[in-house]
Amino acid sequence: MLRQVAPGRYDAYEELLRSLAEGRVWMLLWHGQAGSPDAQYGNMEVEGLGYAPCVTSAQELAASGWNRAHEVISGRDVAEALYPGRWGLWLNPHAPGGGVGIPWLDLRRIAGGLDRLPAGPLRVSEPGVDIPQFYALLGQNAHRTPAVRSLRRAWVQPALGTAYLAIGLDLYDGSQASVESVRLMMQQSVGAVPEGLPVSTVAMSDEHDPVAMWMRANARPFYDRDAYGGAPAGGSQAAPTGYGYPPQPPQAGVY
Repeated sequence: MLRQVAPGRYDAYEELLRSLAEGRVWMLLWHGQAGSPDAQYGNMEVEGLGYAPCVTSAQELAASGWNRAHEVISGRDVAEALYPGRWGLWLNPHAPGGGVGIPWLDLRRIAGGLDRLPAGPLRVSEPGVDIPQFYALLGQNAHRTPAVRSLRRAWVQPALGTAYLAIGLDLYDGSQASVESVRLMMQQSVGAVPEGLPVSTVAMSDEHDPVAMWMRANARPFYDRDAYGGAPAGGSQAAPTGYGYPPQPPQAGVY
């Protein structure tokens, strides 16, 4: 799959992600031994983004000339370890052409399920669809749902698949009761959506979701309870988090 990946070949790249999710990699350790508390992956920076280098087989490990320790780990496990710190994974950096980098957002998709999260890169913009009845009904139902602080919206076009309307949900808390009340709110509202228009929801509290990040930076709420003085007692707003990378290389074997 590495040999088939090329600019614009999103189908081949998606197959590479599936192969990575189902396979394993040989992580290059800069310090320590596999399984030791001080084990630390190598790190590299490409265009301002951080990556941990690895190779894809024992043969590639020998070809790389790496003379320090390494750790064999499943692609899904290393994705789960790296993406929360906004570290990507670089496959076979020794190979002709420099190998292939997997950004942390795609590692997040591997960890969360490739079929559950949209294929990037995502084109996110203001919605162009005119559905005032849906927005009005959703706003009314949100006002009757105390868990909801505000609602935002965006139009999302994945690299592969159908474009959809995303509704950003900003909640006062993430309790099970709040989540259930919001699920009911959406069920009561989607009947006003024109047939054939896909709608998805995004948690604004998810600091790793690219659509939520775009909404926080670019979309004003179309429903905002706080603007009308309707915040419940004790309600507080979580501080938004931005981009950035950890100052130290990611740790190996301690996740």
